[in-house]
Amino acid sequence: MSVERRRAVRIPFVASAEIIDDEENTRTSSQVSDLSLHGCCVKAPNPFPVGTSVTIEIYRDADFLEAPATVAYFTPQKAMGLAFTSIEPRFAAILKKWLATTSISRTVTH
Repeated sequence: MSVERRRAVRIPFVASAEIIDDEENTRTSSQVSDLSLHGCCVKAPNPFPVGTSVTIEIYRDADFLEAPATVAYFTPQKAMGLAFTSIEPRFAAILKKWLATTSISRTVTH
């Protein structure tokens, strides 16, 4: 049994994403699979190494979020977990809105 080390529960969340490797200045398109106040998991056939500094842009409906993050873990050829390192107040409001909306819809459907 694995020990949960996350600071906040991640909830299923689907959105388009762009991940920018800050050092290499390369951009990769991806999809978010879950989300929390402190990070997210993105699908990635070629995940970055743990500790890589990135910027993530998340797009869902008419909303957009951008945040610097660090790769916290990866599953080879599948996904990587990103921990937000900071988030501007305007993007934090969008993040909280997404989490609240997704949490409400999960409660209704389960």
